[in-house]
Amino acid sequence: MMLINGHPHDSVSALDRGLSYGDGLFETVRFVADKAPLWARHMQRMLAGCERLRIPAPDPRQLWQEALQVSGDFEQSVVRITLTRGVGERGYAPPAMARTTRIVAAFAMPAISSALYSDGIRMHRCQTMLADQPLLAGIKHLNRLEQVLARAEWSDSSIGEGMVCDQHGNAICATAANLFAVIDGVPVTPAVDRCGVAGVARAAVLEALGDCRVRDLPLCDCLRASELFLSSSIRGILPVQAVGDTVYAPGPVTRAMQQRWRNLGFPTEQA
Repeated sequence: MMLINGHPHDSVSALDRGLSYGDGLFETVRFVADKAPLWARHMQRMLAGCERLRIPAPDPRQLWQEALQVSGDFEQSVVRITLTRGVGERGYAPPAMARTTRIVAAFAMPAISSALYSDGIRMHRCQTMLADQPLLAGIKHLNRLEQVLARAEWSDSSIGEGMVCDQHGNAICATAANLFAVIDGVPVTPAVDRCGVAGVARAAVLEALGDCRVRDLPLCDCLRASELFLSSSIRGILPVQAVGDTVYAPGPVTRAMQQRWRNLGFPTEQA
């Protein structure tokens, strides 16, 4: 089911700035029945993104009611909330009085093999790099062309994700997840103040770990980690089994974060 500005519909104007320029934001929220354990974090990021892009922000209470409406037929679902600056005339200049387009749609939760949670995920080392843009770093804006190009680099079904770096040789993230490493016994996650997304699952892991260092993570340091794992608001905590020919095994930090994920209210996914 899909709602556009609160009404059942499945299309927007061809003049919508989200279509023309990627002028907007989105969130993908995992629901378990009528509960979304990370909802508050999603709303915090969305409102911060609206402020950054100067897009009129929706009422989170209205979004919650619409999310419940579209997800009601699913035991578990993924609710995507998309906001654009709305319809505008041709040209980059934002309209003086923007009317936000609000799209709320629900999809069945994708099936994820329990082996990915127990054994880990294989990653491709992407050649596509993320460009520095501090004005957009951290928020989940609609322009995902870098991720599209990175994901197009492999078709092997045994590879579940790609390792993406910035222009300086730092590991940043997967194509659709944040990255954590344990290096010399210390948890580390890449800084996302120049590029990348500040994921809501990443924020939950940072809160749980407490002593995690947020810093630049050169790829060479990342590859020598004793543990690598990914965090995603949809897939949860995924151990990394391999990046190319470099092999890893799930370790105690990864397992502790998987337990934390279950404690948040998401179903147990391990075999």
